[in-house]
Amino acid sequence: MIVLKNICKVYPGITVLRSVDIVIPDNTIFGIIGKSGAGKSTLLRIASLLEKPDSGEVIYDSDRVDTLKGRLLLERRRKMGMIFQNFNLLGSRNAAENIAYPLEIAGMQKKQIAKRVDELLEMVDIKDKRNARMSELSGGQKQRVAIARALAANPQVLFCDEATSSLDPQTTRSILALIKDLHSRLSITVFLITHQMEVIREVCQQVAVLEKGVSVEHGTVSEIFDAPKTQAAKELIHG
Repeated sequence: MIVLKNICKVYPGITVLRSVDIVIPDNTIFGIIGKSGAGKSTLLRIASLLEKPDSGEVIYDSDRVDTLKGRLLLERRRKMGMIFQNFNLLGSRNAAENIAYPLEIAGMQKKQIAKRVDELLEMVDIKDKRNARMSELSGGQKQRVAIARALAANPQVLFCDEATSSLDPQTTRSILALIKDLHSRLSITVFLITHQMEVIREVCQQVAVLEKGVSVEHGTVSEIFDAPKTQAAKELIHG
């Protein structure tokens, strides 16, 4: 379980997050939705320990983790995977080499890396693209490489930062189907942010609505869609 407790974040001249309280249960696909500037990306970066809150606590199970430093912080981050809107892949490496990269950094032996890369290529259904350069892949194929790379070290949590925003509708559906399948097969917690209500409807089990740095509403997806309580949620659902 991930608990974000009273999270606040201030940048020069702007308060980005204001006392955000969210609980993400284990083995859940949890979505954060809000308009541009709502604070979604900052909240994800804090939850994934890429950034520290100015106040509040980040708790994984019973352990507070936002205060970790050095080796302990690195070890905790290795239990997380991250996929991005713009893929963040290495253009100088082919698909298999991109997936292998975090395992090389972790010091895994070459034979083990090769075996794990083969497993992951099959898992995301791009085994035939193992030697392809990034310039040769479609957007959906690149995102599959990115997902495989994020899963390389068997993370407990997969963070998705607007992972389908740059994809066409058909490809978006296929990537969301893959995320749902991986969640089911691997029993992994998925924490995603998006401004696309259709993504929440398609893949998430629970959702929180963020507006101007405040979590204004949260619940199951059916609760939010069937009976939104706040104006922010109503605007996101009905446009």
